[in-house]
Amino acid sequence: MKHFFTAATILVLVQGVSAQQKEGKVTYERVSTFEARFNINGVDQSMPQTRKENFELNFANGQSLWKAGEQENADDGAMSDNGGVHVRMIVAGSNDVLYTHLDTKKKTEKRELFDKTFIIDDTVKALKWKMTGETKTILNHTCMKATATQIRQSTRMTMDNGKMERKEITDTLPIVAWFTAEIPVSAGPAEYQGQLPGLILEMDVNNGKQTFVAKAMSEKADVASIKEPTGKKHYTPEEFKIERDKMMKEMQENMGGGNRQLRLN
Repeated sequence: MKHFFTAATILVLVQGVSAQQKEGKVTYERVSTFEARFNINGVDQSMPQTRKENFELNFANGQSLWKAGEQENADDGAMSDNGGVHVRMIVAGSNDVLYTHLDTKKKTEKRELFDKTFIIDDTVKALKWKMTGETKTILNHTCMKATATQIRQSTRMTMDNGKMERKEITDTLPIVAWFTAEIPVSAGPAEYQGQLPGLILEMDVNNGKQTFVAKAMSEKADVASIKEPTGKKHYTPEEFKIERDKMMKEMQENMGGGNRQLRLN
């Protein structure tokens, strides 16, 4: 017989932990995979790519800060060549941060794009999670499995005989999260803050297309770093998208002959 954790069960598990950790720092490894497809001289070609990056999550006092960590192989995101096409992923800038106030569900993100900095204000959008009843141990913490579905807008870049086209796509992404009630802080990797009644230590987004795995944890956070990013001008997510699209269009128009460079979000 399959068992499922209810909200009441999770509450009992949280209350049963003698020494609850309310602050800390977690180092995650993010692995992203994608496949760039091209039509060059009438021939369809594909280029599978994988990228590994380290990130840090600091949480304390009902707040969290997500930022890039130390990278083992620092580079500028360049990928390989294929048929005269050079592929480059747009990745988070080394100074990008995501601050979240877990109690008020407000978040502020600092994004660097083409040498310009954007401050983006938004709110946490909680997914509808289902508990499966499965458990496993991650970094000596018992974790429970939860699943959800996320609807996300993304930009797809295609190149056909040297002509680049952009298309907005609505993706339906299956999400799997492993969280621990032993650390009753609603934080986790990337934008997945304020989601579950415990710290998320592992995630799978879209059947392995992107994964986050906690590699190390400290019981002490860098509290001084957990602060809201500031700037002269703040953008809504919609306003940022408009600015980003304009910058992407300018980049495409400035791309001359020779090798074409494809950038993917």
